[in-house]
Amino acid sequence: MAEVRIEKLRKSFGAVEVLKDIDLTVEDGSFVVLVGPSGCGKSTLLRSIAGLEPVSDGTITIGGRKVNDLAPAQREIAMVFQSYALYPHMDVAANMGFGLRFAGTPKAEIAARVAEAARILQLEPLLKRRPRELSGGQRQRVAIGRAIVRKPQVFLFDEPLSNLDAALRINTRVEIAKLHKLLAATIVYVTHDQVEAMTLADKIVVMNQGRVEQQGKPLDLYYRPANMFVAGFIGSPAMNFFSGTVTPGGIDLGPDGALALPLPAAAVPGSAVTLGVRPEHMRIAGATDGLRIDATVELVERLGEMGYVHLRLPSGAVAIAEIRGETGLGTGDRASLALDPAHLHLFGADGRRIA
Repeated sequence: MAEVRIEKLRKSFGAVEVLKDIDLTVEDGSFVVLVGPSGCGKSTLLRSIAGLEPVSDGTITIGGRKVNDLAPAQREIAMVFQSYALYPHMDVAANMGFGLRFAGTPKAEIAARVAEAARILQLEPLLKRRPRELSGGQRQRVAIGRAIVRKPQVFLFDEPLSNLDAALRINTRVEIAKLHKLLAATIVYVTHDQVEAMTLADKIVVMNQGRVEQQGKPLDLYYRPANMFVAGFIGSPAMNFFSGTVTPGGIDLGPDGALALPLPAAAVPGSAVTLGVRPEHMRIAGATDGLRIDATVELVERLGEMGYVHLRLPSGAVAIAEIRGETGLGTGDRASLALDPAHLHLFGADGRRIA
C-alpha cells in the first residue's frame, strides 16, 4: 500500500472553483473518510485522486510518485462506485477479472486472484451468477472484489453503500472494516453518512464549499469541533445551538433565560456567542440541576430504551434532548432542560470555537 499526499490542490470548472487549496495526507494503510454536504467537493477530490478529473493546480503524489499527469490506469488505484458498474452479460468471475484481462494478465494468474478475492469476500458460491441474479449487497461485494484483484496501492470508494437498504448498509460496512484490517489497505472513502464516517475512519475530513473545514480522528472532531459547521455536521441528531451574549457571570440567552457558568478569557462581556450542546449532553432536569432552560414538549421519539424529545424554547427555537426509560412526557407538556456543564461548546460571532 502507499501514502497519498495532496498539496495546495485546486480545481475549477470554468469560473467556478470547486476545490480550494486542499492539503491532505492519507497515511499508508489508513482509512480516511471525506464527508460534507452535497456539492462540497468531496467526490471531485476523490475523482481527482483517481485521475478522472484533471486538476487546475497543486500536486497529488501516490507512494511518493507525482501522478498529476498520469492516466487512471497508471496510478495503481482501484475505485469502487456506488452504481457497482458491473457488466450485465458477464458472470461474477468474469466481472472481477475483466480489468486484469484487459491489462493482458495471464489467465492462470487471473483465476488465482479472482479465487482469492472470492474467498475473502465469501463470493465463491456466486462466481457463475450474473449481476441480475445477485442482491444489492452481493453486487457491491463483486465490485469490491474487482478492485481487490488489481492489487492496487490505494482503494477509492465513492459512496459505495448509498444504494443499499439499512440492514445491508450495516452488514456491508462491517465487511469493509474487516477488509481494511485484513488487507492493511490505504483507503479514501467518500460518504454523506456520518455513521459510516464515525465507525470506519481513522481520520475524517470535513469539507464545505470546496475547502477542508477540519480533519482529524473521529472523536476529536466530535468532542472538539473547530467551528459551528463541523459541530452541526458531525453527530446525529445535530448539536443544539443557543444564541446569546456574554455577561460577567455567564451567558444571557435572551428569551431563553440566563446561564451562570465560568467562561474563558476569550469570551469578552458584551460579545455575541453561540452555545452548543449535543442532545446526549442534555436531559430533562431534576430538582437539583443548575444549568437549565424551560421549554415545551413538541414531540417524543421512542427508539426503545432510549429516544429523543423535541422541545420548543421561549425564543421559538427547537432543541433536542436524549431521554432514557419512561419519562411520561407528551406533546404540550412543560419541561426543563438540564445542560451538562462538562460538555458545552462555545463559538464566537465568526463561528469559530472559543471553548
